[in-house]
Amino acid sequence: MLGLAAKAGKIASGEFSTERAVKSGSAFLVIVSEEASENTKKLFRDKCSFYQVPMYLYASKEALGNAIGKQFRASLAVLDEGFAKSLEEKLELAEKTE
Repeated sequence: MLGLAAKAGKIASGEFSTERAVKSGSAFLVIVSEEASENTKKLFRDKCSFYQVPMYLYASKEALGNAIGKQFRASLAVLDEGFAKSLEEKLELAEKTE
């Protein structure tokens, strides 16, 4: 699903692009790698809480990057509401099965 969103141009990846998307209100979902630094996790927890954007910790940096056809990524924002809802459902399922 992340790959489809990336091909559709509905992903902002990297810390600065993700933060800009959250602040501008264009992010519908933020995914931060479980391997991200504590500072990065805190930054996005705080920003997402303030701007009321759902945030999930998921996968390694390498897995996140591979999912969108790039190298390592510590964070990404989904810029489409439909993709965000679908991904959120899948992330909820993944959390329940852990």
